[in-house]
Amino acid sequence: MRLKALGQDVRVCAPPDFREQVEGLGMPFTPVGPELRPTGRARSAAASPTPEQRHRMVEATVAAQFEAVRAAARGCDAIVAGGYLVVAARTVAEERGIRYVMAGYSPNFLPSPHHAPPVYPMRGETPGVGVADNSALWARDAERWNESWSSVLDAHRSAAGLDPVGDVRSHLFTDTPWLAADPVLAPWPGPAESAPVRTGAWILPDERPFSVELEDFLQAGEPPVCFGFGSVRAPQDLGASMIRAARAHGRRAIVARGWADLALIDDRPDCLSIGEVDQQALFRRVAAVVHHGGAGTTTAAALAGAPQVVVPQHVDQHYWAHRIHDLGTAHAPGTPTANSLAEALARSLAPDVAARARSVAPEVRTDAADAAAQLLLGQGLTFGRTGVPTGARTPRQNGAEPSPVIGMLRWSGRYSMPRKPPDASEMWMVVDPAWKTSKRSGPSAGGSITPLQSSSPSMRVFTRSAWTGSR
Repeated sequence: MRLKALGQDVRVCAPPDFREQVEGLGMPFTPVGPELRPTGRARSAAASPTPEQRHRMVEATVAAQFEAVRAAARGCDAIVAGGYLVVAARTVAEERGIRYVMAGYSPNFLPSPHHAPPVYPMRGETPGVGVADNSALWARDAERWNESWSSVLDAHRSAAGLDPVGDVRSHLFTDTPWLAADPVLAPWPGPAESAPVRTGAWILPDERPFSVELEDFLQAGEPPVCFGFGSVRAPQDLGASMIRAARAHGRRAIVARGWADLALIDDRPDCLSIGEVDQQALFRRVAAVVHHGGAGTTTAAALAGAPQVVVPQHVDQHYWAHRIHDLGTAHAPGTPTANSLAEALARSLAPDVAARARSVAPEVRTDAADAAAQLLLGQGLTFGRTGVPTGARTPRQNGAEPSPVIGMLRWSGRYSMPRKPPDASEMWMVVDPAWKTSKRSGPSAGGSITPLQSSSPSMRVFTRSAWTGSR
């Protein structure tokens, strides 16, 4: 939406479940893959697929991605892969000679010796207990990426006349992935030189009004506890356990049905079942939020200043449960019961926890989506770890020719420059060499770098072809 506000044409390629939402925001939509909503419903245990079946599933998934992403990217200037399994995206960007960015929503998807990789129960994985050798875990994670995707991806790349990929994970993530997570809730754990490009969490403003039924319920008594499991599959009988846990504390309950179709257990007036809702507004009016620990829900609750109980199931949710501990509590590993949820709620509803949650809310950034949009367009661009501006070309602005500005970097001591700026507040700008100007100022700085005239005394401008900065 921020890109649209800046005059850009935006297309979204996502599972079919999101068509209505995306088109409702006025953006063209290209579906890819099957519907995901049915995966949230409980189902009987099924046999694990054989290696041959798994390979055929991967082949079909990647083929569908190439077809959909190629169609969606036609005429575009950049592809932003909003996640970790858009296997075709970078290859399509290479085919078209356009920019590619991988943006992740949780630090633990990005390799670091300071945290473990995500947990995938479908692989038989469980959260580690105690001190783990994170480097070894990440090495095994890279092996899994190659085992799952390498041969299929390389077949498509060969057909497109592109070289094979040696390391699938590094290929998809790039040397400079973006981390779209709030820096207060999810700080990067390692040194600055190893950090991704940190934009902050992309929060979409929500202006949907509450239903009359929800508004009446909120006004009818003390703030209730809000329960929901978003788009993930819920443990058996979770809805009943949630309601009993709230009643154990004399609290009313709001149950968000979500993809798991969580249901009420009776028609007593102390509980309300709701569908899609403006979470940002709702969470400001509840006593606590009990949820699965998705990045979006965790950020929305923190922004609202609401205490949280995180009941993690898989992937990044265990990371968020750990991070949110000071703002509430993480449910112990295992299937939640009415008693275990009631115990977790008791801790989360304590006055000191509520006070901490409220104190953090003002620190959560709300401008990150705008910053990321400007970053993509080269307006205030942060450089990658190589010290060289990333991207094949700058997207068109309002139908005009590409802007000559490739990007800007505020000096922070993170990179070694051809010549260190004398002022820590100085701004460096790199421009495309095709941008002609007669306002050149004096001899070149740093030998091969030609500064161009700038109207700002705190900005220095150099041609991209002469840029020699390095890490």
